[in-house]
Amino acid sequence: MTPLVAKWIWAIGCIAWYVIRYPHERRARKTQIAVRAQRKRELVLMVISAAGLGVVPLVYVLTGWPAAFNYTFQPALAWLGTTVFVGSLILFHRTHRDLGRSWSVTLALRDQHALVTQGVYEWVRHPMYSAFWLWAIAQALLMPNWIAGFAGIVGFGTLYFGRVGHEEKMMLDAFGDTYRAYMARTRRIIPGIY
Repeated sequence: MTPLVAKWIWAIGCIAWYVIRYPHERRARKTQIAVRAQRKRELVLMVISAAGLGVVPLVYVLTGWPAAFNYTFQPALAWLGTTVFVGSLILFHRTHRDLGRSWSVTLALRDQHALVTQGVYEWVRHPMYSAFWLWAIAQALLMPNWIAGFAGIVGFGTLYFGRVGHEEKMMLDAFGDTYRAYMARTRRIIPGIY
C-alpha cells in the first residue's frame, strides 16, 4: 500500500457511495414530504459534513494541500482504513435497502412514513450514521494528514451531534410510544454500547 493507492481507495469509496445513494435519491424525489426539519439548519449541517467528507479530502487528494500537516504514512493503517471503508459501504447499502421509501437525504418524514425496525435497524436506530462514522474513520486512516484525514470526523460529527436529537424528537412526535419502545431496546449507532 502506498499513499497514492490510499488516495485512490478513498476516491473509489466516494464514487461507490454515490452509486449506492443515487437510485434512492431519484426515488425519494417522487415521494411527498409530510414533515421537514428546519431547512436552513439542515443545509448548514449538510454543507459542513460535505466539506469534511468530500471537499477538504478531495483538495488533498488532488493537490496534496495542506502538506504542512502530513505525518508518516503507515501502510497497515491504510489497509485498516480500506477494510473500514468497505464495511461502511456495505452498511450504507443495507440501510438504504432496509429503509426503502422512508429514506430522505434531509431530516424529513415522508407521506405514509413507516417506522423501520427490521434489518440493520433491529440493532441500532441510526445505522446510516454508523456508516458515515465508519467512512470518517476510514478517511482518517487512509490519509496521513491531520487536516484532510480528520476533516470527516469533524464535519460529520458536527452534522451528527447537531441532528440526531432533532431526528429522535421528530420520530417521537410521529410514532410516540412505539418509538419509545424501539429506543429502549436499541442503541443509537453502536450495537449494545451507544
